Amino acid sequence: MIVLIGSHTQYLEHDSGTYHPESPSRIEAVLDGVKRTGLEDQIRFFTPTEADPESLEYVHSQKYLIGLQRFCLMGGGAIDGDTSVSDQSWRAALLAAGAGLDAISRLEHGDADGAFLVVRPPGHHATSTNAMGFCIINNVAVAVGSLVEKGKKVLVLDYDAHHGNGTQDIFYGSDKVLYISTHQHPLYPGTGRVQEVGTGPGVGFTINLPMPEGTSGETIRAALEVIAQNAVEIFAPDWVVISAGFDGHYKDPLTNLGLRAQDFYHITNWAMQFVPKGRVLAFLEGGYDLGALRDSTTAAVGALAGEKILPKEESVRGKVSHETLEALSESRKRALGDRDPFC
Repeated sequence: MIVLIGSHTQYLEHDSGTYHPESPSRIEAVLDGVKRTGLEDQIRFFTPTEADPESLEYVHSQKYLIGLQRFCLMGGGAIDGDTSVSDQSWRAALLAAGAGLDAISRLEHGDADGAFLVVRPPGHHATSTNAMGFCIINNVAVAVGSLVEKGKKVLVLDYDAHHGNGTQDIFYGSDKVLYISTHQHPLYPGTGRVQEVGTGPGVGFTINLPMPEGTSGETIRAALEVIAQNAVEIFAPDWVVISAGFDGHYKDPLTNLGLRAQDFYHITNWAMQFVPKGRVLAFLEGGYDLGALRDSTTAAVGALAGEKILPKEESVRGKVSHETLEALSESRKRALGDRDPFC
């Protein structure tokens, strides 16, 4: 299986601030992880182009985009306590959003079987009108929006340790996007409760699987299989888009989950089973321990390439918390009542 890797030197120019965890070194660690797969014959690198205004405006308000562009070009600064931009950030953001659009076009033309987009700034916290949580343009939402515009149904799997509030909000009322998030809770940004299930036509099309501190990868994988898989099979997506945040790794300094690199292989592989080859792409989101980020990337890209690559240090298995699974399942049933579209 051939995997596209999209990245751009401009991503290194986005300046989040001195000592900020979302640093250019993350790109270098991820690209090292790609190299360590040893899959040179299966990897195809490409250089993304900027997203077009129409695709951005499907997701973000024109007022927000104009204001963000001006703020960046005037030198930038702090947007909030977590999120800062520089004069180079606007172009980096356009290229990060454009990476998904380029990858979709290439996959549609049969150039590869999947894509991994090594981008920054990340995107899943960005709402239609606000930057937050290191994110300024919602890269995943821009890609998904372009697919929905073509009449496609999209499964979005967000396995970042932080809930992707922006992506959820943008598609909260849609029955064309099935949004599934596994994340630590409580944790920033405070959203992602089981009871958040969608609104209007989108009721039931948001599946949140919040996990307590220390949750193992085995528990997260079991939750996807036990709670989410039936919905995915009935939904029958045309595409899978992954918010690939690796900050659920047990070494990550900002979170307290218990995943290992091997879990990102298994979770990515789980999502891929629902669509044909050439219909899956993943965007880099979080991950702030550089060694864990590198190893987790190796495992995830291996999955996209159809190769089981598990870093040696990641062989220890955790246990499934049946109490967590039962609590999540019962809470979702109560939240939906007789409104579950997948029953």
